[in-house]
Amino acid sequence: MDTLTLTTCQGAEITPHVQALARLRIEVFRDYPYLYDGDLSYEADYLGRYADNPDSLFVLVFDGESLVGAATGQPLADEVDEFRRPFEANGIDPSSVFYYGESVLLHDYRGRGIGKRFMAEREAHAKLRGFDRVAFCAVERPAGHPLAPSNYRPLHDFWNAQGYQRHPELATTFAWKDIGENEESHKSMVFWMKRLD
Repeated sequence: MDTLTLTTCQGAEITPHVQALARLRIEVFRDYPYLYDGDLSYEADYLGRYADNPDSLFVLVFDGESLVGAATGQPLADEVDEFRRPFEANGIDPSSVFYYGESVLLHDYRGRGIGKRFMAEREAHAKLRGFDRVAFCAVERPAGHPLAPSNYRPLHDFWNAQGYQRHPELATTFAWKDIGENEESHKSMVFWMKRLD
């Protein structure tokens, strides 16, 4: 982290960084397992929801002036139905959960402890605001997916090491257009969650 700058901001403070973050999301999520064929106009709208929420959090990592990593979060109660519904169906009040939107980091910056900082910053933010739990969801691709790189390793061990547990009962689907698809299709996603002490 010695050559990098990490900063946090909330709500409208993200506005000057929306375009850079939109490009970063498209670049990182293009890789397996998301295979996301994104576009900037959708990204600007999506990130605008976070920018409009004063309770959101952005953790941004810069190398000089370049945005190379970001993690986002906001109260689950402010999220879309697809993300709230599994919690409601399992008797968990969405207002008790702080939801992580994404963690994106360019390849060259991985393995430097930035992912741990992303988790720690969001957990601290959630604790300060009285949330009982933090959670995020991850796409689940079928085994043997033709676009999975031979050296692909899921992040499950990393997430477990940070205290997060996979909750298969908290499952949802979300639609986006994969690379090579002509239109959006629904993808299976499962939540990982951690209780805050």
